Amino acid sequence: MAALYEDMSSSRMLGSSVSSLSGSRQHSQQIAKAYRQAAQLFLTRRLPEALSTIEPIITPPTHDDINESYNGEPSGYAPIATASRGTRVKVWSFYLTFLNSVVELGAEEGKHAFGSTRWKQLVSKCRDGSVWDELVHDGYAGVEGDVDAEVVVNLATLLLTHSPSQRLNQQKLEIYLSASANPTFDISSHMSSSAYLQRRPSQHNNGTSTPRDLNTRLKLLELYTLHVLPRNEEWDYAREFISMSEVLDDERKEAFLLALHSLREEKEDTERRDERLRQQQQEQMEQRRKETEARRLEQSRAEDERRKREEENRRQPRGSDEVFRKSGGHRPAPSTSSRASRPAKKAASPPPGLYRRASSLFASVQALITNTAHSMTANPMTLFRTLLFLLAFALAFGRRDLREKIMRLLRNAWEKVRRTVGMGVKVSYI
Repeated sequence: MAALYEDMSSSRMLGSSVSSLSGSRQHSQQIAKAYRQAAQLFLTRRLPEALSTIEPIITPPTHDDINESYNGEPSGYAPIATASRGTRVKVWSFYLTFLNSVVELGAEEGKHAFGSTRWKQLVSKCRDGSVWDELVHDGYAGVEGDVDAEVVVNLATLLLTHSPSQRLNQQKLEIYLSASANPTFDISSHMSSSAYLQRRPSQHNNGTSTPRDLNTRLKLLELYTLHVLPRNEEWDYAREFISMSEVLDDERKEAFLLALHSLREEKEDTERRDERLRQQQQEQMEQRRKETEARRLEQSRAEDERRKREEENRRQPRGSDEVFRKSGGHRPAPSTSSRASRPAKKAASPPPGLYRRASSLFASVQALITNTAHSMTANPMTLFRTLLFLLAFALAFGRRDLREKIMRLLRNAWEKVRRTVGMGVKVSYI
């Protein structure tokens, strides 16, 4: 009877194992198929369809399905958590590459493809680093050290590219490097029927049990010491970490230290160039400001002068009109200097007393000329002297009216002399 019970128990265990193996194989095939479809959609740039295809295998079931089992196992984690190591690495690496492409779409194209809210959610995962916690929780049961090294490399690269701060990246890498260097082997979890995730620590001897593991570990150290720590200005700590690393041999340590030194010099040179460029820009801006201020002042002075001239031009006619109105409608008489500056249209009349004196003088001159004409036959030089005296007298007086009267007297005297001489010649001839 006991033997029969043992045979029946063995049969049930064998049937359960065969059923579990068949279900696990079918589950792996479904994951591989979803991965291939999502990759094809991604290559043809059908990003929303690729996301909807890959999400069911990397996302835990909803709250309504949390108590349901998947192939006889609890479903508290994403389906990818029970896949083989190679499948896990492929799926998570694809998902991280997909997120990088979504961020690089840009706001306009990304919102057009996914909608504003969904695109912002995907981008924020990369910028705030929440994708790291999400991946560890859903795909590795929340154990940092169980994350595959290749996936950690992709995670660190994604945050290094898109996260504005590298503090979280540094913290996560330090936790992983410490945990993977001291792996935890939980064999009892494999024997427990309630365990969903069978932990398969692949790193032994500081995570470098195989050449591939060593290569991946070197990539992590390169990211950590030559990229993440320098971004956080941890130059001295990076040098110390490289010098004390048990993974790096002397040759690699020297290469890492040389690369770190070159990165620091390049950064300092870049900072100096940027500082010189900022100074030049500030000097140019100051020079342009001074030139602009000088032009503005010059324009202001020119405008002030123009307004002054216009004001003076407006005031001058108004002042003349006021003087004209105050004088009773008569323009003020021009000054002496103004009369002198303008050519006289008509000579000013001399006083009456001057006319009387000039008339008596001209009468005396006329009598003198008459007497001289009568006596020229006796003394011809007398007439010549008289003419010279009259000429000097005419030149002495510059007034136009006097000159004209003297010339008339001279012409009259000369005419009388001519007639007298003519009459004398006639008498002599007779």
